[in-house]
Amino acid sequence: MRLPDDTQFAYSEMHDDGTVDIAIERPIDMGFDAAECSIPSYRWHDVSGFSQAELDFFESMLRDNAPLVFELAERRLMEKVVA
Repeated sequence: MRLPDDTQFAYSEMHDDGTVDIAIERPIDMGFDAAECSIPSYRWHDVSGFSQAELDFFESMLRDNAPLVFELAERRLMEKVVA
């Protein structure tokens, strides 16, 4: 997913414990703002450059789209297993 300010979201395959890692990046001069979130616990880590208000907005988006994210992450894992 990409937002109008070029903030991008990427997800991992589903891990054995049922979690999915979400990486968020936004380009800035000479680098990126970045954050990672593990769902379904919604624990944030490695946050750099994003405000708490932005993290709250991202978390709301992730919660709203969690079923789709989990479906895609599980599909990615299954494709890896089959290959």
